[in-house]
Amino acid sequence: MDDAICWDRSLWSARASFSAGIELTSCEVVVIGRSAYWCGSLRIDHAVMSDAIDAAAVKDLLARANLTAGSALLHALLAKAEASQSGQIRGARHTMLDDSDISSTRHAGGFVGGLLPGLAGTTQIFVSGGAEHQGPDGGGPVAIIFETLEEKHP
Repeated sequence: MDDAICWDRSLWSARASFSAGIELTSCEVVVIGRSAYWCGSLRIDHAVMSDAIDAAAVKDLLARANLTAGSALLHALLAKAEASQSGQIRGARHTMLDDSDISSTRHAGGFVGGLLPGLAGTTQIFVSGGAEHQGPDGGGPVAIIFETLEEKHP
């Protein structure tokens, strides 16, 4: 399996997201989820963008949380992004892999980082570049942390 890492782009997870880089001074692991025993108003949900312009996946995610209906408050939107290794998005050429000044992860992060605030109506987002095996090639996972505004019952 080790020989498939970063080579076989058909292998990916819809729920895992990780970051590693020389800028980190220590190993940090963050696990976000919701227990069946949780009784607070905070929730988390996720989706997978099939490519860098998969607005439909994000719109569906926001709608599931009732954010578009106004019955929930978005606290954070987290995403992974990377340039498709094919050099194309839906059959059209992209140039994120060809720029000699800026790495493709910066391009992809900026690209997705512009799409998401427009859809969510907020800049409370975090987009991390380098999504190898974290969603399909050129796509990536998206998660939202939100608060339900419905009346709470004990």
